[in-house]
Amino acid sequence: MFVVASRPNFMKIAPLVHEAKNEGLAFSIFHTGQHSGELMSDVFFRELNIPKPTYNLGLGSKTKLESKVGKVFFLIRNIIKTRKIMREYAPDVVIVVGDVFSSAYATIIAKTLKIKVAHVEAGLRSFNNKMPEEKSRRIIDKYADLLFTTEEEASKNLIKEGKKESRIFLVGNVMIDSLIDNLKKLKANNYAKKLDLKKNGYAILTLHRHENINNKRRVISILDAISEVSKKIKVIFPLHPSTKKQLINYKLLDKLKNIFGLKIIDPLGYKDMLSLVKNAKFVITDSGGLQEETTYLKIPCLTIRTETERPITVSVGTNTIVGFDKKKIIFNVDNILKNKYRKGKTPNFWDGKASKRIIEIVKKYPLKD
Repeated sequence: MFVVASRPNFMKIAPLVHEAKNEGLAFSIFHTGQHSGELMSDVFFRELNIPKPTYNLGLGSKTKLESKVGKVFFLIRNIIKTRKIMREYAPDVVIVVGDVFSSAYATIIAKTLKIKVAHVEAGLRSFNNKMPEEKSRRIIDKYADLLFTTEEEASKNLIKEGKKESRIFLVGNVMIDSLIDNLKKLKANNYAKKLDLKKNGYAILTLHRHENINNKRRVISILDAISEVSKKIKVIFPLHPSTKKQLINYKLLDKLKNIFGLKIIDPLGYKDMLSLVKNAKFVITDSGGLQEETTYLKIPCLTIRTETERPITVSVGTNTIVGFDKKKIIFNVDNILKNKYRKGKTPNFWDGKASKRIIEIVKKYPLKD
């Protein structure tokens, strides 16, 4: 059983699903619905050629239960439904990807039912325990039976935490599997041209992480920096619904719309976004996946966070952690525009074969006690 929830999850399970199909394995897809609807979910299933979910929990569906008590009941309902679904399907192994909350509670429920759990992207650590994602990672890794890592540092983190080395496998990055597969299909798709943009003639901004958008002072600081960047190069901003909601709450949406050189667009499907990133001069982001994709594509990435759980993108790749320091952002942007920014290298095992390695290991592992 593959558990998916948010947009990045779809790119991560796609190569795993295709490999499971190739190997003739029976599988189900359990969509918790954290990101749902056409722009946030449906388009990804179509574009990545993933079968429709066997089960769809609808976690992200609208509810009138806005009080704390209502949210608790909503969560309990979903936990009960998840347990029922897992018990009925009774998979040999539940495969969870990434670090979203639903991956964590799916892991715990699977373990209460004595079902084996495999975690793809295990061991990644930001060491910022205020991040919900960091808590989810630690919970999943605590209970998972199989731990698949994308980089050596992640494997070392797991060993330091007392995990058995026999359960840790450095396999590469399934996100890069999807990227490599879809790069071959982009010839007919040049989203930059649709927006009348020239290759290397624009930058991309993405902003959605909770610790950023839920901090008004931080949002203002980011917008101030972007207003300076957009004077130097056109900036394209696919606006996430959660970010838009917070900008409206802070009464900052008009400020955003009035930034010179900034173009706001709706969230994009995977192929359109990949096409846009591939032709960009650089990316400013708080996304984990984009840190990895830009490293593979050798495109400069400035991460508007104070840390990263993907250190290989900094030590080997093209990523720089700039925080919310306008001077640091502008300094790096100027270096990029002067072509003085480092080129970066491709990390080991980021070769498009991670999903094949994972499915081979899952097939060999003694899933039944």
